[in-house]
Amino acid sequence: MRRLALVRARPAALAALAALTLLAACGGEERLPQACITARAADVLKVLEQAPERATLADGTPLSACIDRAEDDAQLQTLGITFVAVADHLAARVERSPRAAFQLGFLMGAAERGAGPTGGTQAELVQRLEQTVSFQLGSAARERELLRGIAAGRSDG
Repeated sequence: MRRLALVRARPAALAALAALTLLAACGGEERLPQACITARAADVLKVLEQAPERATLADGTPLSACIDRAEDDAQLQTLGITFVAVADHLAARVERSPRAAFQLGFLMGAAERGAGPTGGTQAELVQRLEQTVSFQLGSAARERELLRGIAAGRSDG
């Protein structure tokens, strides 16, 4: 009788243990902030205009956190579309504006920071952003601004 009670209790105990394990594994990760989900290109450009000081979305979320906290490929793809559109816009302005070179670099650095060393879909987004710089910057000053922006984005993005 006692053995039968233990056998019946074991599946329930295993299920509870599995649930606790899943909760513990997920508990350390923060959810993607709403500001990241609803961010449009204009919102990201506004962040970059304020970079490196106060370079966060309206709710205080840095751009890197959006990439880091994306919970699935669909969220990351949506962010990627927005970030790539901003990168393309800035790349078109780099020749006329060293500030655009800095902002593009900041976006790239923030994306690298958010992607971290894990690779995967986040790394693909970083590579796509880097492709926007495959053109010639045309001057040492613009290249310097791009590199300064990358460093600032890695640090504060």
